[in-house]
Amino acid sequence: MNTVGKIQIETLLASPEEMLAFGGRLSKILRPQDVVFLIADLGAGKTTLARGIIQAIIGENTDVSSPTYNLIHVWDGPNCQIWHADLYRLEEPAEVFALGLEEAFEHAITLVEWPDRMGQMAPESRLDICIEKTPKGRKVILRPMGVQWKERFDEQ
Repeated sequence: MNTVGKIQIETLLASPEEMLAFGGRLSKILRPQDVVFLIADLGAGKTTLARGIIQAIIGENTDVSSPTYNLIHVWDGPNCQIWHADLYRLEEPAEVFALGLEEAFEHAITLVEWPDRMGQMAPESRLDICIEKTPKGRKVILRPMGVQWKERFDEQ
């Protein structure tokens, strides 16, 4: 397991409760204009991680469900909006433009499930979170992409 300060770059989470708690810890480093890509197979825990992040920022009683059918859910946080997008049902990157995600990138914390659907529209600066199913739980790997993410992880 590698760590950068207090944030673990790779960790094993044994339960959905641990995934929620991990999201809560991760929420402490998120700021307006941050883009987080949640990369995993179906059922691996992307929405659970997003729920942990959102509930830590907005409140534990916040109902956070997958935006699979709506494509985007938006919450008003204390410092900025939080956008949670699920791009699974999109068939081409041009459809992403119609969702207004580029606007969210400018002012919100943006959590994106199935970011591969964005193609070339994916921002270069982002935090990739890869979740892999293992027999012992979920292996979570954080990949800071871009200078400010690497600097932020160095600050931790």
